[in-house]
Amino acid sequence: MRDKDLYAAILGLTSPWVVREVELRAEAEEVEVFIEHDGRRLACPQCAQASRRYDTRRRSWRHLDTCQYRTTLTAEVPRVRCPEHGVVQLDVPWAESGGRFTAMFECRAIDWMRETSISAVARRLRLSWDKLDGIQRRAVRRGLARREACPVRTIGVDETSFQRRHEYVTVVCDQEQSRVLYVADGRGQDALDRFYEDLTPQQLDTIEAVAMDMWKPYIQSTQAYVVGWETKICFDRFHVAKHLGDAVNDVRKAEHGALLKKGDERLKRTRFLWLMGPERRARLSTEQQRHFDELKQSTLKVARAWAMKETAHELWQYVRRGWALRAWKRWLGWAFRSRLDPMRKVAGMVKEHLWGIINAVIKSVTNATSESLNAKIQWVKKNACGFRNRERFRTAIMFHCGGLELYPKLDFHSNP
Repeated sequence: MRDKDLYAAILGLTSPWVVREVELRAEAEEVEVFIEHDGRRLACPQCAQASRRYDTRRRSWRHLDTCQYRTTLTAEVPRVRCPEHGVVQLDVPWAESGGRFTAMFECRAIDWMRETSISAVARRLRLSWDKLDGIQRRAVRRGLARREACPVRTIGVDETSFQRRHEYVTVVCDQEQSRVLYVADGRGQDALDRFYEDLTPQQLDTIEAVAMDMWKPYIQSTQAYVVGWETKICFDRFHVAKHLGDAVNDVRKAEHGALLKKGDERLKRTRFLWLMGPERRARLSTEQQRHFDELKQSTLKVARAWAMKETAHELWQYVRRGWALRAWKRWLGWAFRSRLDPMRKVAGMVKEHLWGIINAVIKSVTNATSESLNAKIQWVKKNACGFRNRERFRTAIMFHCGGLELYPKLDFHSNP
């Protein structure tokens, strides 16, 4: 098979496009494939109306390497004069309009960038960082343009750190499909307002639950846009559990300090015993389990705080609103009467947000999906050694976590 026929077959070219010449430059380790249009079936790419040739413009595209040789496609692309649209350039089947990489090359770059950092891919593909960043941006724009305004029933709202010094971005995700829907700078009310403003009235009506922590700006934004928010806002159980764990630890630290003054070291090195969950406690040794059983059955203040924490954990199992409400109110009474200031403080927070906690209990909604995506976002940030540009950070989040259709769809037989 001749080299021209080989590349025509590899590229899937059919009339009116033909391979005119293949030039091998061995010293430079480069292959350049010259393609031309045979002049037949000229039509306006916008309206498909038959048009006359106006002139040609030489264009080049980076393609996948041929063995170790860098490969470039070069073509004299005709421009036609359309009665309606004027002088326009024909589209080529191997690349998107305006692109400087073939569809197959972009697919390969997208695959690699999903696995590692742009810098690493740039070294392997022998490209600049900026050019690969451009491929990533085009992929995200392409994916967002293809995303349909489909209904979303359960969303999660969370913030994730952009840089140090308490700089954050707001991330909204689709809990059912585990994908990021929206990213905005900051974590104020206006950041979430813009998400709701972009939704259609039909999409707003289909929202059944909004999982979030107890951050007031997010609550206020949802109250302003979501009808029936009283039964749809669900406060995350893990956020409540974190506050309870911190309160138990505060009780332990204060009591440990008081006991040490008396020479009592019972609470020495017991922090994680009080904070670990049932799964980790099951892995304790027999001696550790015996020691912890003695502590939690004692009259220590931290033992009472721990019992409140564990009881609260069980209250998330209810399925009926009335029963759940009564159980949580009993727990609140216990916590307020405990005379343990850290537990009373948490009880006050729970009482203020009890309506949203009950919603989460009845709907069995948590923000676990948001936390999982947040962990992936932090991996993206660490892999890139941080971001100094917020727009690039948002683009990277949507690229890796948006569940977007990123690949070019062209008349080119490539299977990414």
